[in-house]
Amino acid sequence: MTKLRELLETKVERGTLPGAVALVARGGAVEVEAAGFVDLERSAPMTRETIFRLASVSKPVTAAGVMLLVDDGQIALDDPIDRWLPELAEPRVARTPDGPLDDTVPADRPITVFDLLTFRSGWGFTADWTSPVNQAIFREMVRDGMIPQDYAPPEEYLAQLARIPLLNQPGEGWQYNIGSELQSVLIARVSGTPLPEFLTERLFEPLGMADTGFAVPAAKRDRFTTLYRTDPATGDLSLADRPDGKWNTVPVFPSGAGGMVSTADDWYAFGRMLLNGGAANGRQLLSAESVRLMTTDHLTEQQRAASELFLEGQGWGFGGSVDVTDRDPWNVPGRYGWVGGSGTAAHIIPAAGAVTILLTQASMTGPTPPAVMREFWTYAAEGE
Repeated sequence: MTKLRELLETKVERGTLPGAVALVARGGAVEVEAAGFVDLERSAPMTRETIFRLASVSKPVTAAGVMLLVDDGQIALDDPIDRWLPELAEPRVARTPDGPLDDTVPADRPITVFDLLTFRSGWGFTADWTSPVNQAIFREMVRDGMIPQDYAPPEEYLAQLARIPLLNQPGEGWQYNIGSELQSVLIARVSGTPLPEFLTERLFEPLGMADTGFAVPAAKRDRFTTLYRTDPATGDLSLADRPDGKWNTVPVFPSGAGGMVSTADDWYAFGRMLLNGGAANGRQLLSAESVRLMTTDHLTEQQRAASELFLEGQGWGFGGSVDVTDRDPWNVPGRYGWVGGSGTAAHIIPAAGAVTILLTQASMTGPTPPAVMREFWTYAAEGE
């Protein structure tokens, strides 16, 4: 039994995970292990072809979609977003983070495409879950934090968001998640194509990502996992979504922040493209400069420190974190990628030419990655 398989099997035997698929690629060598089952009933074993809800591991893919439009010359990083998202024109900023929602001042400049990509628009989640702005976002917009398929249609979503003030002036602070939701709408409006169709045409088909999308057709549901919530106190798992549940059809708001499904090999194809400077299968899908911008930390030291709960000292590129220190065994400077609340993680390590992917169906209990992820990253780092 390999060390990687032993790591996964141990978690399954202890009941921490129903199952998992892990992939570690270094250069031309690819190690893949599948352990456990697609559900607690053990109706089918995990395999390399099992389909998972990516959750926030969708974010790098969506950021790549924005950069395709930048490469096309249809948008620029310094363009104000209100050209395409007029609902968000003339945003207001909370005078104080913990003040009432109606105590605001005007934004001192427009929100730009760059602000959305770096999560510095002023809208999003922070470590202070009790702040009036955070509470308003959860109350009015996030109908079920783990199921983005329940979001309101884009027009309604934007109208709701426009009534909530920014936490800070554009560009001044990092907040989580909403930047990717807005990228989802931006791509559709700039391209004139629904997000699922745009990503399929420009990324999924050229990369051979045949099992990646925003819904799972009936013919593939025998490969689709059941999703479980994890009790933060006991670790017990409870049902969140079945294979024939929320991902039956493409939702009214296709969420590039957390709504995609995929397999280990599909995300590996995406990660390989990034490692190759945007090239895949004889085509230059993304420019090398776009890949460089995606995988470069754009935060100030102060912004990283203020976002410690989510980033743990990491920086942020476009759609994913960037390791800036080696303070932990698995922290490799330059590593780019992200984790998903459904129990997923995917990264590239440019200096090592490596891709690491861990897919489970046991949800995280908060922003801090669970032990299985950290053990997996340590394994991947030690094998380099």
